[in-house]
Amino acid sequence: MKFHVGIIGATGFIGTPYRAQIRAASADAEIVALCARRRGPLEDAAREDGARFITNDWREVVEHPDIDLVMVVTPDALHHEVVMACAENRKHMICDKPIGANSKEAYDMWSAYKNSGLGHFVPFWTRYIGVFGRAREIVTSGMLGEIRGIVCRWQNPRPEAMPFTWRDNAELSSSGSIGDLGSHAYDTVRWITGDEAVRVVTHARVITPPKPDIGDPNLDEALDWGETHTLGNNEDVRAGTAFDYGSVSIEFKSGAIGYLMASHARYIRKGLTPDLELHGTKASLGIARLAGQLTIAWPEKDAEILEVVQDREPGDDFAQFAFPGVRQRAENKGNDHPGLDDGWRAQLFTDAAALSAKRGTWVELAELDSQIK
Repeated sequence: MKFHVGIIGATGFIGTPYRAQIRAASADAEIVALCARRRGPLEDAAREDGARFITNDWREVVEHPDIDLVMVVTPDALHHEVVMACAENRKHMICDKPIGANSKEAYDMWSAYKNSGLGHFVPFWTRYIGVFGRAREIVTSGMLGEIRGIVCRWQNPRPEAMPFTWRDNAELSSSGSIGDLGSHAYDTVRWITGDEAVRVVTHARVITPPKPDIGDPNLDEALDWGETHTLGNNEDVRAGTAFDYGSVSIEFKSGAIGYLMASHARYIRKGLTPDLELHGTKASLGIARLAGQLTIAWPEKDAEILEVVQDREPGDDFAQFAFPGVRQRAENKGNDHPGLDDGWRAQLFTDAAALSAKRGTWVELAELDSQIK
């Protein structure tokens, strides 16, 4: 099955590198149509991709008769209507995470594709990082015993002078850093351990000062601007409303306890400690994503490096994972790759975490689940 792809949000921070990967996977797919807001970048992208059709109206992509797979890489709050229209028009679909503005939208999407005969894929790419895959093997082997404690840190600090973007706007960004980074972190934890959160309590806030307001840049443009400018006293500024920091205490179905920190704040830098710690009844495992390093600690022994995992070369994620994942779901041959069901589970967690931050109390995930179904 060779896919004929339409991309909605084609020229943004996510859409641009995804297009490059699809071009590289020419045996699996060809880009037929592109949709974006601004005509100039859209025309440039079409020339680069050899796309035959461009538009500012996403409906024209979803309804295009030559397209059988639609990729949705727009702001979170704009996913639901597009994905539901994809299902109605019998299109396979790849949707960026968080998959919706809330868990009700996420469940709607999953329900529309479940048992539909249509393929779907959600880019939880961290499942494919070598050190996390090896950690999953270690947990499955029983080397650590029963997992009783989980500590997860997911930081992606932004440049000091980076201007305001849609990701700082709570109306467009699903729970801010909790949704953007926390969805990856939680999916990684549940994939490695096989466990699910049952209740959470969260402290979250906007800790970055108001940012320069330069209009309506996409994330690529904002990052470039932030790298080439310094903060002054003359810019118009705009305060963010989407959380850029959150710390979540978690109780899991197994009885394990955990802590997850997600942050885009420029002050909270990465690489100092393991991204993930798994503490079992037999041993504890530290997982350092950037270094590819696994560190193990046995009872009454000093921690030691267990192994260093060489990661694969980037650039072929769509050929190796995304397109096989869509095919597998379409052919009902399993769920080895992340799909809308995983997107919904992650969103249920991030919604509960965001609600807890607003209430200041523990929130049961079952409370949100019962309101959906």
